[in-house]
Amino acid sequence: MAGKYSALTRHLANLEVARVSMTFAEIEAILGEPLPGSARSHRPWWANSGRGHVQARSWLDAGYQSEQVDLAAERLVFVRLNAVEAVPLPPAGTGDHPLFGCMAGTITLAEGVDLTDPMFTDADMAASLDRKSALLGGGHP
Repeated sequence: MAGKYSALTRHLANLEVARVSMTFAEIEAILGEPLPGSARSHRPWWANSGRGHVQARSWLDAGYQSEQVDLAAERLVFVRLNAVEAVPLPPAGTGDHPLFGCMAGTITLAEGVDLTDPMFTDADMAASLDRKSALLGGGHP
């Protein structure tokens, strides 16, 4: 792995974090030389396309992609490819899955609504089924 950006590849490859925020100055310190002017003025320079872009190959080869590129603040975030955020496990002995209750409070029912009440009467259902049966049989409802 030789090349202008190999030091960045090595640096990122040695990290064991899912996300790393870096300034352009920090990247330049790792590289030992300044970034080209286009890195500061053209957002596509930070694109995650390794085809023909040696700088992108450096972070892609290390298993990261660039995100949240802020040219004005001269900073970005490298995110590990295929990283899975850890879901905290519940305390031992609770028996609850970490996702248990994740939808709690997202649905509310109007006061007086009984979900066990039938929505349609038997006559309504019979009429609906008769119409559908007639349509399937080629008749008219």
